[in-house]
Amino acid sequence: MKRRDFLSSALAGSPLARAARQRELPRRPFRDDVQLSIIGFGGIVVVGLEQKEADRLVAASVDRGVNYFDVAPSYWDGEAETKLGHALKPYRSRVFLAEKTTQRTAAGALAELETSLRRLGTDHVDLYQFHAVTTMEDVEGITAPGGAAEAFLKAKRDGKLRYIGFSAHSVPAALALMDRLELDSILFPVNFVCWSRGNFGPQVLARAKEKGVARLALKAMAHSALPQGAQRTHPKCWYRPVTERSLAEQALRFTLSEDITAAIPPGDEKLYQMALELAAGFRPLVEAERQALFEASSGVEPIFRA
Repeated sequence: MKRRDFLSSALAGSPLARAARQRELPRRPFRDDVQLSIIGFGGIVVVGLEQKEADRLVAASVDRGVNYFDVAPSYWDGEAETKLGHALKPYRSRVFLAEKTTQRTAAGALAELETSLRRLGTDHVDLYQFHAVTTMEDVEGITAPGGAAEAFLKAKRDGKLRYIGFSAHSVPAALALMDRLELDSILFPVNFVCWSRGNFGPQVLARAKEKGVARLALKAMAHSALPQGAQRTHPKCWYRPVTERSLAEQALRFTLSEDITAAIPPGDEKLYQMALELAAGFRPLVEAERQALFEASSGVEPIFRA
């Protein structure tokens, strides 16, 4: 046996290696036999990075057990798709890739899907989502004859996607779309401030569970809206994120303690890395902790209200 092979074999059983394996992210059921890491990789994270750095970050994430990657063409005009696609080449068969479109017509959605597949360097995505469903006009456009829903169904028949879902930042629009279409998943803000101060989230998760729609979470580490005219503290976050580690841990634990499959942290690289570290040791919030977190949000203006 070569020395390197011997050392690799010996280290595999060492306390250090066992500890590293224990830090891998837990996984939860999505649909069928698909299990997703409880933290997803948002494509915005690679925006602004050199390709080599994006490759390194994706490789390190896969090593930590991340198998859920989410991106959209609107993330810096395709930059996120192009860089993430390159970084995922060695791992494509091992990961769950979620893509989105803001197109509301069948023709527009099909054309954008083809562009996204080309940028990502793949022949299919695992989850294709109606992106940023916010108004009833969005719902009407998606579900109308010639709407994006028709394109999604065609692409599924053609093997270009496996599951159909949507992201939303509106309670009425989210509820309406789930009532109109048979969907596999919803990507929705599940945030302690929005939940406790804006009554935003509980009714959507309840409806999704009732309909058998898998729940994926956004904005777990969001704190509050930026005052009008204020400069962004984190260029890739349009809101004020939670940056203090102990509060970030509580915020993330709140989200992961709800009945969801996975959460996507902010697109800031440092906050994403912190989320990975915190989630590896996840423990559900007990009721006293939950109430203390809600009390700590008193006076904070949520980024969304029902």
